[in-house]
Amino acid sequence: MNNAAGNFICPAIDLSPNGWNAVISIVLNGSFYCSRAFALRYREAGRERGAIASVIATYAWTGNAGTAHSAAAKAGVQNLMMTLAVELAPLGIRCNSIAPGPILTPGATENLFPTQEIQDAMSARIPARRLGTLDDVVAATRYLLSDEAGYVTGSTVTLDGGGWLPQGMFAT
Repeated sequence: MNNAAGNFICPAIDLSPNGWNAVISIVLNGSFYCSRAFALRYREAGRERGAIASVIATYAWTGNAGTAHSAAAKAGVQNLMMTLAVELAPLGIRCNSIAPGPILTPGATENLFPTQEIQDAMSARIPARRLGTLDDVVAATRYLLSDEAGYVTGSTVTLDGGGWLPQGMFAT
C-alpha cells in the first residue's frame, strides 16, 4: 500500500521550485521506489500473487486550485500504477489506485476542513451528501489487495460519494 502524501495549498504561480520538488519527490518518487522494492522482493521470493495499491486523489484528473504540485504528482502515480499493472502482471502482481475525495481523518480534517460549517458546505456538494471516512478507505483498500479483486489491475477506485461527477455546465 502506497500512501505517500505531501501537500500544502499554494497557487502555482507562488509555488517555489523547492516546494514543487518536495511534493513530487514524496508522492511520485516515493510511490515508485516503494512499488519497485516490493516487486523486486516479490520476484526474488518467487511468489505467485501480489498486489500494490496507491492512494491518489480525485483532483489528479479534475485539478484543484492551489494543488498543482500534488495533483501532478498524484496523476503521475495513477499512470505509474497503470504502467506497472502491464509490466508486473506477468509476475502475478496487480497494481491499482484509490482516489479518495474528502475523508474525515485527523490530519485532513484539521488542515483542510476544520469546522462543521466547512464540512457541511462540502457535503452539500457531494451527491452522497457526506464526507468519507477512514473505514471507507480501508474497505476499498482491503478489496483491491484481496484475492476477490484477482482480475482487477490498472484500475482506479474513486471513493468520493460521487463528488467529482457533477462538474458539467448543468451541475447543481
